[in-house]
Amino acid sequence: MMMALPNVFLKDTTDQIVERLAHLQHDTKPLWGKMNAPQLLAHLNVTYDLAYERIPLKNNFIMSWMLKTFVKKFVVNEVPYKHNLRTSPVFLVADERDFEKEKQVFIENIMATQEKGYGFFDGKTSVSFGPLSGTEWNNMFYKHIDHHFMQFGI
Repeated sequence: MMMALPNVFLKDTTDQIVERLAHLQHDTKPLWGKMNAPQLLAHLNVTYDLAYERIPLKNNFIMSWMLKTFVKKFVVNEVPYKHNLRTSPVFLVADERDFEKEKQVFIENIMATQEKGYGFFDGKTSVSFGPLSGTEWNNMFYKHIDHHFMQFGI
């Protein structure tokens, strides 16, 4: 399985993510946007909460159709996100969070994803986008992490 983006299912990629994460401090300021560093980590963790069905999310028929028709291709392709895009309400983190706790949860999430591997995700249904290939899951995970790491200059 050849992927254009780094492969989150490989240890080397997970190690690189953790290496970049080590440069994020609780008081690191974003280059754009409103989140602080603890909120960023909580925001990234929402992706995994949804992927692992830890938080319930039910979209009505119209919302599901819109997400699959208009948003999915944008989220799972290999093109980087633009700055200051609006996010889904479920991803908004406005309250204060514990940096070290969110960091530890994020590391656990990326490690679990790497350990479960491509095969676990290939064909797995996303609550927002329906069944995705392992490559689409990879793109969604990696693009989101990389976008926000760049937002915080790491």
